[in-house]
Amino acid sequence: MRILAFGDSITLGMWDYEAGGWVNRIGRALGVTSRKNPEDDSTTIYNLGVSGNSSREILERFENEVKYRLREEQEIVIIIATGINDSWYINKEKTTNVSENDFRNNLQKLIDLAKKSSTKIFFVGINPVDESRVNPVPWRPELSYKNELVDKYDAIIKESCEKNHVDFIDIRSAFKEQDYPALLEDGAHPNSAGHKLIFETIHNSLADKKII
Repeated sequence: MRILAFGDSITLGMWDYEAGGWVNRIGRALGVTSRKNPEDDSTTIYNLGVSGNSSREILERFENEVKYRLREEQEIVIIIATGINDSWYINKEKTTNVSENDFRNNLQKLIDLAKKSSTKIFFVGINPVDESRVNPVPWRPELSYKNELVDKYDAIIKESCEKNHVDFIDIRSAFKEQDYPALLEDGAHPNSAGHKLIFETIHNSLADKKII
């Protein structure tokens, strides 16, 4: 089995000082090492997170990334975690990075492409943000993260999954059941405890579907 995890800096594992992110935690649970290259024919998880990526950038590289790692004898599981960078608010222009309509269209294209290679497709929802720390974003003051927008883009992911009979993994609710600002390193990115919660939520969904 090959698990391909697409996403942004959160997927990449930034700010998880204990285990290197939720993808790496899944790899540890499976007893394998997360990889980027297709040199191993055993059960493998590939961390295809790229910092700053929105659905637009993931869509641009998605087909080639999957094709590069396909093996006829191995089952492919595709996990896509996107949306938070689509939803960021450009303060001067008073618009989001990717419009709601374009985001919806990008998700549909990703789903259509994913279905060409796998019947096991999962989309990960978006974690809430601590607006007191990221409105505006200290490291990019021209931008803001806002929960109102995060919630809208999260709802679009869920809606697209329901429409296409694809599994949606609800991260937002898992965070909101706890003191979620304490799970965030900088107001947007999860810390080690946040990555652990994402890992547990995704791992449980994969286990429920008999993937792992």
